[in-house]
Amino acid sequence: MNTALTIETGTEQVCCEPSGRPVLNTADAQESARILKALSDPNRLRLLSIVKAGDGGEACVCDLTEPLDLGQPTVSHHLKILVDAGLLEREKRGTWAYYSVVPGALERAALIITGL
Repeated sequence: MNTALTIETGTEQVCCEPSGRPVLNTADAQESARILKALSDPNRLRLLSIVKAGDGGEACVCDLTEPLDLGQPTVSHHLKILVDAGLLEREKRGTWAYYSVVPGALERAALIITGL
């Protein structure tokens, strides 16, 4: 004979109450993931650091390959990801491109993490 104890619960009982705190919607989660993915690479973090520490908060692309010991195509790829994520902005001056941190972008990235 199998004697298992069963506890019946009423159908009106809710398993848990909603907290009422705001949650990320799909669009915000996708945008946040894009920014965090851009920050998840050590070379991109170094690029942000180099650009932010540059004279006037900017750096020429010509000065970004040597510190990372990466080829120009690889550096350009990483810079494109940072620009597409809204973390860096690019300004063309003659034959060179200059990069600077988008004002408020790093603070926004920090809020994404702390706001979860």
